[in-house]
Amino acid sequence: MTDLRTTDLGVTDLIHRLRKGLPEAAVVEDPDVTASYRTDMAGFCESALPACVVFPETVEQVQHVMRTASELHVPVVPQGARTGLSGGANTVAGCVALSLVKMNRILELDPVNRIAVVEPGVINAELSRAAGRHGLSYPPDPSSWESCTVGGNIGTGAGGLCCVKYGVTAEYVLGLDVVLADGRLLRTGRRTAKGVAGYDLTRLFVGAEGTLGVVVGAVLALRPAPPPQLVLAAEFASTDEACRAVCAVMAAGHTPSLMELMDTTTVRAVNAMAQMGLPDSTAALLLVGFDGLDPASDLAAVGELCREAGATEVVPAADSGESELLLEARRLALPALDRLGTTMIDDVAVPRSRLGEMLAGVDRIGREFDLTIGVCAHAGDGNTHPVVVFDAKDEAETARARESFDAIMGLGLSLGGTITGEHGVGLLKKEWLARELGPVGLEVQRQLKGVFDPLGIMNPGKLF
Repeated sequence: MTDLRTTDLGVTDLIHRLRKGLPEAAVVEDPDVTASYRTDMAGFCESALPACVVFPETVEQVQHVMRTASELHVPVVPQGARTGLSGGANTVAGCVALSLVKMNRILELDPVNRIAVVEPGVINAELSRAAGRHGLSYPPDPSSWESCTVGGNIGTGAGGLCCVKYGVTAEYVLGLDVVLADGRLLRTGRRTAKGVAGYDLTRLFVGAEGTLGVVVGAVLALRPAPPPQLVLAAEFASTDEACRAVCAVMAAGHTPSLMELMDTTTVRAVNAMAQMGLPDSTAALLLVGFDGLDPASDLAAVGELCREAGATEVVPAADSGESELLLEARRLALPALDRLGTTMIDDVAVPRSRLGEMLAGVDRIGREFDLTIGVCAHAGDGNTHPVVVFDAKDEAETARARESFDAIMGLGLSLGGTITGEHGVGLLKKEWLARELGPVGLEVQRQLKGVFDPLGIMNPGKLF
C-alpha cells in the first residue's frame, strides 16, 4: 500500500475523490462514527480506524469507490450488517469501510422461474417474508436472520437451522453481480434452472468474504413454501446418547427439516434469559422437526428411535405454535450464552458419525482449561458451535479461552472435519485455514486472489 492512506494529505485526497462521484452524505469521516464500523461481532480480532465509511446506493457508486481505491492503492473492507463471528468485516488502518446496507432492494421476485433478484443489503428475513407472499420460500435461515444481510450471508457461505434438509446459501445463489477491485462489473452465473457454461465463478465468490470483489446483486433460487413443521424435543442423560439418536435418525432414511442440539449449559442459559421452561436438568436436548405430508407420523417414528438411543423423555409439539416456541429457544442460544460473560464462538463441522466424539472432546477441553463451554449444534449436518465463556478482564482466563478455542479446532480437524461450517475464516481462523488446506491448497487460493485483486486491496488480511 502507498502512504496515501495513512497521511492527512492522502486521506484528504481520498475523501475528495470519493465525493466527486457520491452524494455528500454517502461519505462519512467523523472518527466517532467510523470507529463504530471497525468490527463485526467476533472477539480476539484486531481492527484499526478506517479513513471513512461509505454508504453507496447504486452499483455505479460502488464502481466509483473501487476505481478510486484502486487508483490510490487504498484498501476496501466490504460490510453488511456486521453480524459475522470471525472478524471478516473488521477494518484496517486508513481503509474505506464500504457499507452496503443502503443497497437493500428486492429488485424482482419471479414465482414462475422461482427466483429473486436482490441487492446485498436485503435482510434475510425480509426476503423470506416477501417470498412467502408468493407461496415461496428462501430456505437459508441463519440464527441472525432478522438482522443479517443476504450479501453477508453470501460472503460467509452462511447456513442455518434448516440446512440439514434444504441446504446452505451456496446452493441458492444462481448468479452474482460483482464489482471487481478495479471497478469493472462482472456478471456470473445465470437465471435459468440449469447452466454449466464456463467455470463456476459464482461458487467462487460465495464464501470469499469480500476478498475477491464486492457483491452488488444476486440471483437467488426460491423453493415452494413448505407446510408448517412440527418439532419434538427429546431429553438425554448424555450427549453421546443424543448423538447416537442423530445417527439412528439419519441411518433410518428420515429427512428432518431440522435437527438441533443444545447441551445443559446452553439450555440453562436460555432458561435464565427467557424463562422458557426448558428441561435444564438433562445433559442434552435434541430438537427434531419435520414439514412433510405427515409430520406427526414422522415425529412418532423418530421419537421411538430417540427412546431406543436412551432418551429419558420425548415430547412432540402439539401444533406449529409450540414448535415455533422450541425453535425460538434454539435461536436464543448464542445471545443467552453471551450473557454469561465474554464469548468466543467456534464453528467446527465434523462428519455426523463423529459428532459424539466431537462433543465429548469439547467437554474434555472445557475441564482441561477450567472454562465454561456451552455447545449448540446443527446436529443434522454435524456443524457444532462450542461457545467458550470467559472473563475478559482476567488475563490468565482470557489466555486459556484462546487456547481452548484452538484446541477445539484442532479436535475438529482430527475427526475429519473443517474449521468452519458457516461462519467463515475472517481473521479469527487464518492460521487454521492454512493447516486445513495444506501448502498446495493455500498457494492455489492465493494465486486466485492475485487474479482478481492484484493490488491486494480487497479486504486485506482476511483468510490468509
